[in-house]
Amino acid sequence: MTIGRGGTPVLDAEPDAGRVVRMGALTRRRGAARSARELDYAVVDVETTGLYPGEGARICEIAVVRMRGDGTLLREFTTLVDPGVPVAGQEFHGIAAGDVVGAPKAAELVGVLTGLFSGAVVVGHKLGFEGRFLASELLPAGLPGGLPGLCTLLALRSQLDLPRYSLPRACHTLSGHWPTGQHTALGDARACAQLLTELLANAPGTLRYTGPDPVEFDSGEPDQGGWKPRTAYAASPSAAALRGHPERPPAVWPHRWRPLELDPRDCGGSFSAQQRAAAERDAECRSAALDAAAASAALASALAATSAVRLLARRVRSGLA
Repeated sequence: MTIGRGGTPVLDAEPDAGRVVRMGALTRRRGAARSARELDYAVVDVETTGLYPGEGARICEIAVVRMRGDGTLLREFTTLVDPGVPVAGQEFHGIAAGDVVGAPKAAELVGVLTGLFSGAVVVGHKLGFEGRFLASELLPAGLPGGLPGLCTLLALRSQLDLPRYSLPRACHTLSGHWPTGQHTALGDARACAQLLTELLANAPGTLRYTGPDPVEFDSGEPDQGGWKPRTAYAASPSAAALRGHPERPPAVWPHRWRPLELDPRDCGGSFSAQQRAAAERDAECRSAALDAAAASAALASALAATSAVRLLARRVRSGLA
């Protein structure tokens, strides 16, 4: 963990991922940075040939959905990627070796991705996974590091009490809709963007982003085309504006908000029943400590006021004597 603006904790991503994204968080606490709805977001998803770049896995598809905090869709980008290694995992992502023939290499995407990430918070559902691959393949090719990040998986676990937190199950539980295009990079990025839109729209109070400020980059390049998407997508800002939202207007969620938000640092891993219970106990302890501190401050203020009144009374009596 590192300390961000105003002494606010900033979550470190997984070691490799942390070279690209510095994980922030969402909180309902007042005065903890600015409203999350005021920011822009670049929601990213990748399909890969395996789970770990250190074991030779590579990106074979990537998508980014650029949006505002109010849910306005600004732009979409997606392309298959030539991983330069055998394309494994077809049973999950449906990408075959022939599909990536003629697709760009990951390093060729640095310019367009830099432009998409410029001035935005980078978002993913389990963002550490995307961060690992961005760090392994794109950071050495020139992608800027230290980008502000937000993991919607950790945000959901921190703010809402759900039976399951996977992207499709969370979407269905909260909005009644199953995501379309699952296990395609663009389909999953759209679903994550829709989830973030609804998270910010349905919050019982202002959700605030704590983390590094977005950074504007001058080195981003416009989308020159030549990519190889496997899914029809809105390639221009005007086409994206016709839809307006990543998938649909935000749904109204059922009330599943936690009375006490959990520390996102307690919400990683499998988030088992034992982990949930421990995180809830920690939240209760932190709330009790804050209440005690507030009561102590109020008592100190009252005592100071009483002392001031007594001092004034003594001075008045001395003046009358």
